[in-house]
Amino acid sequence: MSQCSAVPASHSIKLAKPVVGHSVVRFVVLIHDWPEPHWDFLVEADDVLRAWRLLAEPVPEVDIPAEPNFPHRLLYLDYEGPISSGRGHVLRWDTGTCVWATDGPDLVELEIRGTKLTGSVVVRRVGEGWRFRVTASAAG
Repeated sequence: MSQCSAVPASHSIKLAKPVVGHSVVRFVVLIHDWPEPHWDFLVEADDVLRAWRLLAEPVPEVDIPAEPNFPHRLLYLDYEGPISSGRGHVLRWDTGTCVWATDGPDLVELEIRGTKLTGSVVVRRVGEGWRFRVTASAAG
């Protein structure tokens, strides 16, 4: 299994723009144990994964503190294991498909269908911070 490396902080990254409302893409939620335990929410956008660090387990109907993160390589959709340079380990917590509904500077909305989470995801800027929220879809 290969180890993954991060983009250096000094490297300027242009955010990929997803195709809103059309394409079904993949997402993954990884448990990452470094530098402190958190969940990484990663969503396909063009040829990278858009990323948010979630500071608590993502559960429906709860606002979770979130932090935008740098784009990740697509291999993280299927990767579990050690991260290079001693940056901990990742373990897949949820995976599935989604459709981008909104992609703005202060608001991202997606419809997701995962093994644990299914429904509407909203990631929004709230004051100086960000919040992640899943609204579960009705059964049926």
